[in-house]
Amino acid sequence: MDPTRRAQKLAKIVREVVGMAILRELKDPRIRNATVTYVEVSGDLRWAKVHVSVMGTPTEQQLTLQGLQSAAGFLQSKLRERVDTRYIPKLIFRLDQGVKKSIAVAQILKHVFPSPPDKEQNEQASEESDQQPPEDPSQTASEHSDS
Repeated sequence: MDPTRRAQKLAKIVREVVGMAILRELKDPRIRNATVTYVEVSGDLRWAKVHVSVMGTPTEQQLTLQGLQSAAGFLQSKLRERVDTRYIPKLIFRLDQGVKKSIAVAQILKHVFPSPPDKEQNEQASEESDQQPPEDPSQTASEHSDS
């Protein structure tokens, strides 16, 4: 089901408000290296799933999620300042594994398909050899005559 225009608009606002609050206002030491990747808002605008990418070990990721969930009330109050609706959506935080998986896929592809020599490096090497001054013919002739 396609989200309504209101749900999309609210999702954008939730993403902005929660993302900025994580960066600037939350003082919980558990919350580190977290980025809001996207937000899904239910059709009735009562629930918002906030997908968060967290860099670190699985333990650090779980601690960050716990910290975010405990800060949900504070984040909802920040939303209330920005949004004028009857209900402020209840925030549910989910770990987004998309970034981690894309890095893993890139590493696998790097091993499977070795990168070809960089065309730009080859062009630079040929330009450098073209820019070297030609040998002085008198030196070359004297070197040959000495032997």
